[in-house]
Amino acid sequence: MPDGAIVEILIWRLPKTTAERPHGVKYRLYYGTADGRCLVRYDNETGKGDHRHERRREAPYRFVSVRRLLQDFWADVMRIGGYDEG
Repeated sequence: MPDGAIVEILIWRLPKTTAERPHGVKYRLYYGTADGRCLVRYDNETGKGDHRHERRREAPYRFVSVRRLLQDFWADVMRIGGYDEG
């Protein structure tokens, strides 16, 4: 990002759906400072299901589609990073 922040997006289509991932997608979307501090992360690690982290808070995330996941993530990046304030 222009200020040195890091964005990492990893999305996998799984070969089959599972009870934990009925949508058949595994993902990790990360936005953090250049020095490694996580500002927002969306993921669905095993045992936790779909959820998001914003700074130190963790909350469930309702997965609708990959498109919506990306929209939600980028909206958070723009808001948290202050990029949309012009």
